[in-house]
Amino acid sequence: MVTESGAGSAPGVACACPARSGPVRRLRWIERSCLGAGGALLLLFAGARLDRELYRAQLAGFDPSPAAASETGSAAEADQSLWSAGRIARYRESLGLAFAPPLATLRIPRIGLEVPVLEGVDELSLNRAVGHIPGTAAPGEPGNVAIAGHRDGFFRGLKDLQVGDRIELEARDGVRLYAVESLQVVEPTEVRVLAPTADPSLTLVTCYPFYFVGKAPQRYIVRAQALTSAAAGETAGTEMR
Repeated sequence: MVTESGAGSAPGVACACPARSGPVRRLRWIERSCLGAGGALLLLFAGARLDRELYRAQLAGFDPSPAAASETGSAAEADQSLWSAGRIARYRESLGLAFAPPLATLRIPRIGLEVPVLEGVDELSLNRAVGHIPGTAAPGEPGNVAIAGHRDGFFRGLKDLQVGDRIELEARDGVRLYAVESLQVVEPTEVRVLAPTADPSLTLVTCYPFYFVGKAPQRYIVRAQALTSAAAGETAGTEMR
């Protein structure tokens, strides 16, 4: 009896182990899968946050506010004393948003302007910076590069420009210097100012009059030509940075 009982019990033990180990293995597999999925989600979240912070950091370097200039040591201070109260408020609201990296940096020493150039002329982009007009040459490319800005914000200082003033446009391929060739007021329908040019040129566009109450009826156009070297026949001031 003992022998039969012992022999009979052995198969029972042997059969009971696999029956318990199957669910255990499945539970462990599910646990590991959940841990792996959770880790992947954490990495994805961290990557998204890092990408957003990098965008912010790139634009923070162009932040023209005095606070940003003192913190980074590299941003130019923009004089907002001529800006409208509404424009200042919308600019500050845009500081908390993420943008694509700027195409270039526009600098106009005469009016103390240094501002990033974003792609497009939607309201949000123009609240934060100035915008490259789609369909015109991109910064760094040959032809007519057209940039728009608000008359009660970054581009209000254009009213003080004079023929011969220097403008600097820094893109990925280097820095190109321009000299103001003409200042004119046109109707909004005169899109000829955005037409391609054979020589490198820069066109700045804003609404006019600068202090008009309501929607300004005209456009103020600054046309500048790239400075060239008579000796080399190349654009002066184009250098890698």
